[in-house]
Amino acid sequence: MHRPPIKNCRECGTAVVYRIPDDGDTKPRAVCPACHTIHYENPLNVVGTVPYLGDRVLLCKRNIEPRWGLWTLPAGFMELNETTSEGAARETVEEAGAQFELQGLFTLVNVSRVGQVHLFYRAQLTSDQFDPGHETLEARMFLESEIPWEDIAFRTTKVTLERYFADRRSGAYGIHQIDI
Repeated sequence: MHRPPIKNCRECGTAVVYRIPDDGDTKPRAVCPACHTIHYENPLNVVGTVPYLGDRVLLCKRNIEPRWGLWTLPAGFMELNETTSEGAARETVEEAGAQFELQGLFTLVNVSRVGQVHLFYRAQLTSDQFDPGHETLEARMFLESEIPWEDIAFRTTKVTLERYFADRRSGAYGIHQIDI
């Protein structure tokens, strides 16, 4: 995982040690030697949508790092106190300023090497007018043949788009679980 390890206890501030807790756990955890709090490090959820209208999909050109200037689906980290679908909808509004009807879960992509799970929902656009937020340089519709595949920001976006267009051609949309 690329996140920095926990250094101090969130309860009392003492420097933690990494060891297998005495509670029957089997993995090394950040354990406070003073108050004995066990700190768990869990994957982060990234939520987003595949916004489409007819035979086109909406992509956003990133105005932030990582991968500034490359294209992605509207997505971002899930916030506390929201569901995955609420987070996906929020990110689509924040990044693309899109109007849409949220549909079902489309892909669940495990990216274990960076401690993330990406969940993408299909979203049928109700307008082709967009008002991108500050994280987006440009929001634009693409036919499959127009997708700038070499300029896609993330592998999760690429595999989700590939599955979307394959399902579109077959006429049936499934739910896809992918490990990368």
